[in-house]
Amino acid sequence: MFKLFRHISIFLITTCLLFACHAWAPTEFKHPPLKVQFGSFIGEYPGIIAQEKGFFKAQGVDVEMIYKLYNKLEQANFSAGKYDGISLSIGSIIILSATNPDIQGVLVIDESTGADVVVAQSQIKTVTDLKGKKLGANLGGFSEVFVTEMFKSANLTSDDVKLVKLEALEIPQGLKNNVIQAGHTWEPHLSKVIKLGGHIIFTSKQTPGLIVDMIIFRGDIVRDRPEDIRAFVRGWLQASAYWKANVQEGNAIVSKALKIPTSTLSLDGVNLTNLGENQKLFQSSNPNSIYKTAKIYADFFIRAGNVTRIPELKSLFNSSFLNPAS
Repeated sequence: MFKLFRHISIFLITTCLLFACHAWAPTEFKHPPLKVQFGSFIGEYPGIIAQEKGFFKAQGVDVEMIYKLYNKLEQANFSAGKYDGISLSIGSIIILSATNPDIQGVLVIDESTGADVVVAQSQIKTVTDLKGKKLGANLGGFSEVFVTEMFKSANLTSDDVKLVKLEALEIPQGLKNNVIQAGHTWEPHLSKVIKLGGHIIFTSKQTPGLIVDMIIFRGDIVRDRPEDIRAFVRGWLQASAYWKANVQEGNAIVSKALKIPTSTLSLDGVNLTNLGENQKLFQSSNPNSIYKTAKIYADFFIRAGNVTRIPELKSLFNSSFLNPAS
């Protein structure tokens, strides 16, 4: 009887130890976490869901998602090596590539199909009414291209409107203080503008394919850690699909992580691109490809004097991470 009791005791102790080891043993990764910085646009938030739901780790990569509001400053930090990757619009990627050509876009994360808006004070009813008024936009980036396209819709030019350099999050205060009478922004800043009595006069629904965001990595990370990037892409796409299928839960995860109201979170007006859409967007023969969109921005920035040369687009975009067998 004693022997039986002893065997049972040893079995129970061993079992408990095994479970304890399994519960407390950290997941081991070959490399340190991929540090990826993102900003305040909703299309950048699947990374939060991928991190919180464990999708990145399940794919075999450790990721640290870093939230910063002032994206312009973070681009310099990215180039300096503070981050491995960063989410940027195609326009911002073109600008960045002029000073840091050793970068590669590996994934299109979203297309703005109405989420980017130009808002205005109540007395401005239409785009035409902007003539002679001040408009806030992030000049020298995709924002300037977006508002320029808006001007064309009303037969205006940039000379008809006084452009003021402001970030999207500065637009509500700028309107409130009458520093500007209109501006380009998006949620969660849009809700603040509406509360102040402002309204929307133009959206990215009227500029299809123009505003596209991507994840880019530094060239050394692409060369040294291709499997980690491939795993990152899989985890991100998994999170995008999960959010679209579980909107309320996804919104709750993002709201809690970023401490922003769920009322400011809506996937309306933004397409979280899937694998198939990415594969098409990376095809240079596709009339809606990222190569075509990038050329629009490059040509604009050359005319404006923001860059002096068109980057080599074939080396700027890398579709190999969309193929799990690569």
